[in-house]
Amino acid sequence: MQIDLTGKRALVTGASRGLGRAIALSLARAGADVVITYEKSYDKAHAVASEIQALGRRCEAVQADSASAEAIQEAVTHAARTLGGLDILVNNAGIARGGPLEALTIADIDAMINVNIRGVVLTTQEALVHMSDGGRIINIGSCLANRVAMPGIAVYAMTKSALNSFTRGLARDLGPRGITVNLVHPGPTNSDMNPEDGEQAEAQRQMIAIGHYGQPEDIAAAVTFLASPAAGQISGTGLDVDGGLNA
Repeated sequence: MQIDLTGKRALVTGASRGLGRAIALSLARAGADVVITYEKSYDKAHAVASEIQALGRRCEAVQADSASAEAIQEAVTHAARTLGGLDILVNNAGIARGGPLEALTIADIDAMINVNIRGVVLTTQEALVHMSDGGRIINIGSCLANRVAMPGIAVYAMTKSALNSFTRGLARDLGPRGITVNLVHPGPTNSDMNPEDGEQAEAQRQMIAIGHYGQPEDIAAAVTFLASPAAGQISGTGLDVDGGLNA
């Protein structure tokens, strides 16, 4: 199926690398203009913007710490001004801190809550001011939101689990505007955060039904579909893209 997003205006948070980069590029290849945010990776973010511009699409990289309410609001407003509005929001920015609960610092816990939960809520809140009716909101969760299959990730899993109820509730709220809200749950996916040749990779691979890690493009394909007109009747749901890990 050929997905056509020509004329659509998208904001993808945390898109300097990994899943975010793949998502931004996929949306652009389908025809969307894209603004991406990044926290620290200036060179990588602007390289992504250049790749998208080379496709003939508009793109700008905006620095924004997703833990900062002010930075979020400014970035979303800038994106909407640059693109002339928003049709698609992908809440991809996220962080992880692992280890036994008693070893996590308050700073670790606050960081995950601020980026993975509050950042998503505030980004969406600001984006809705600029989003057209019939828009698309896609949150990036984790397979760990529904099954905590390994130790040391309780707080991270909690922050991703919160997106389940946020997505369902917002789908109810925004249905009258024709805006769909969905959640993609990646499984082990080859990225800087969880490389397929990392220390924990083999243990995770053993839990994946199809036996191998996903790639960022697998997540991007799911997001691009949910952003498309073909997914107009899908809202308030979570899509596992985890190779059957949670089957």
